[in-house]
Amino acid sequence: MEYTVQKLGQLAGISTRTLRYYDEIGLLKPARINSSGYRIYGVSEVDRLQQILFYRELGISLESIKEIITSPKFDRTTALIEHRKKLIEKRAQLDALINNVDKSIMHTERKTTMTDKDKFEGFKQKLVDDNERNYGKEIREKYGEDTVNISNAKVKGMTEKQYAEIQKLEEQLFINLKAAMETGDPTGEAAQKTADLHKQWLSFYWDPYSKEAHAGLAEMYVTDERFTAYYDKVQSGATEFLRDAIIAYTKN
Repeated sequence: MEYTVQKLGQLAGISTRTLRYYDEIGLLKPARINSSGYRIYGVSEVDRLQQILFYRELGISLESIKEIITSPKFDRTTALIEHRKKLIEKRAQLDALINNVDKSIMHTERKTTMTDKDKFEGFKQKLVDDNERNYGKEIREKYGEDTVNISNAKVKGMTEKQYAEIQKLEEQLFINLKAAMETGDPTGEAAQKTADLHKQWLSFYWDPYSKEAHAGLAEMYVTDERFTAYYDKVQSGATEFLRDAIIAYTKN
């Protein structure tokens, strides 16, 4: 079956503008252009759009999606199996949050008691799942299964106070990083305070802490675009500045 831009947009639940943009950037080209100048999409294009939307749902950038699905090694069946695995993980995460909300409702209506641990169970599980989905493979390869499993167990065992503290530490880390960058000196007092905050934040996840692992992680931040994008939210070059500050910190 063939579809025009409008009909394919209606079928997939996306705008015709989005489909035209996918065509412009070479992500999803139509099968042909008919005599009236309309884009026409066939079965192959529908399948490809399905893959694109799956990857979008997982938060992957359009540029990365294009690299994945245009790779000679891309296999649709393998991709679908991986999508299914990720969606099941996401469902488990949502189920945990729904269960958390249900308990909160029951507690609010005074039908049951809810411990502080219960209140944050869903959020801690989401934190673990997000880290596994985004960075799990690389971290496990670099530091080993035991290190990651111990880290996940620490997160799941956090108290309400610890959970709040780690959120506050992360917020303060970004504030200090921005201020330190204004000095332009990754070895200066402000930058070293930022590196120490990063150590404190990291220590919530890693047990025990080591300078070598801390420095290695900082290097990975620079070489992995996902980490770079996370820290460069402060401003361009923030990841490299943080890396340099951590390297100096771990040498002292």
